[in-house]
Amino acid sequence: MNVLLIIATTLLAYLLGSIPTAVWYGEGFFGLDIRKYGSGNAGATNTFRVLGKRAGTVVMLIDVLKGYTATILSSLLWYFDVIGTHEILTFKLVFGLVAVIGHCFPIWADFKGGKGVASLLGMVLAIHPEVAAVCIGIFLVVVIASQYVSLGSMMAALAFPVLLLLRAFGQKEHPLLIVFGVVVFLFVVLTHQKNITRLLNGEESRTRLIKFRKKEDEE
Repeated sequence: MNVLLIIATTLLAYLLGSIPTAVWYGEGFFGLDIRKYGSGNAGATNTFRVLGKRAGTVVMLIDVLKGYTATILSSLLWYFDVIGTHEILTFKLVFGLVAVIGHCFPIWADFKGGKGVASLLGMVLAIHPEVAAVCIGIFLVVVIASQYVSLGSMMAALAFPVLLLLRAFGQKEHPLLIVFGVVVFLFVVLTHQKNITRLLNGEESRTRLIKFRKKEDEE
């Protein structure tokens, strides 16, 4: 294995994850630092709350793309015969997690980033798109029903290892992937401790993805 190339690719994964989308978007289009408003978090959820749905959607999609792109760097290494087929999953996990760390602690923004959920989603999409699609559906249902993005994120994160375990009964799933699923859930819970407290106290901010309008009675 070309150790130097692997180290360089790992650094590239971190730099990709470090792109502070919310910070740069807020400063570039609104002239404000998103970390000084709302929850103070430099992520898609806070962008939704402070800058609106369009800005939040753009930030979320780019953050997802960061995690996805960093993760598939392993496929490029395989293509150029730097790693073997049996090593692709391991390096997907390594590069993806490094990108998530970069999102949480971005070198481009004084190491003050977001919670990494969107980048995690991009990572999961690159590793297991079928399960990721189901988790996205669970996220949307929970958020639309409860209006709590944090709750939707945690429920989707919980669904990931559960779905992998269910699939393991029907076909073989790599044990490392199941362990990764559990780590993802624990990571999301760890980064949402304040949200959990606010949820329990009824103080968590709501985010409406869909606004239902009441039909006015015709006179």
